[in-house]
Amino acid sequence: MAVDRRQLIIDAATKSFSLFGYKATTMDQVAKLANVGKGTIYTFFKNKDELFGDIVNTLIKDMKAVAEKAIKTDSSFHDNANRVLFELLEFRKSHQLTIKLFQEERDIGTQAVVDVVQRVEQAIINYMKGIIQEAIDRGEIKECDPEITAFVMLKLYVSLIFDWERNHQPLVKEEISQLFELYFFHGLSK
Repeated sequence: MAVDRRQLIIDAATKSFSLFGYKATTMDQVAKLANVGKGTIYTFFKNKDELFGDIVNTLIKDMKAVAEKAIKTDSSFHDNANRVLFELLEFRKSHQLTIKLFQEERDIGTQAVVDVVQRVEQAIINYMKGIIQEAIDRGEIKECDPEITAFVMLKLYVSLIFDWERNHQPLVKEEISQLFELYFFHGLSK
């Protein structure tokens, strides 16, 4: 069986980016981890950015699969939106590459990583935008701007899961769900 050198390189680069971050990963490291010559990498990828972009594209596809798996056709928009956002953010919390990327974005601010984090967030927003538009079309929710609504939903979830945990006990899934329902769908007025 032939060795898929391209896949070996991608796996090695993913490991390196996950362990060391984008900025600290070198093509020499990737070559060493993949057990190939550095020149072999350049037969498949013209530079580190292109290799990184390929890995991020796969990451976004994986996140989309997680989101699609969370959708239940017999559930309400509220339940599906809640489930999709929770599953995507759990994926982000448990996936070593995303952990390292969000850490590097926060601590170092490497521009390539900042751009990728924005791409990942935009992919989530675009996916949620579609769910929101479908709910509007079905008459399940009021007419609204689907992109702004998706953005606000994502930011609320990020705040409840990541920001809150910096100084407080983490909220459990049910608490997050109840707060999301309260703030987003019911409001605070009596």
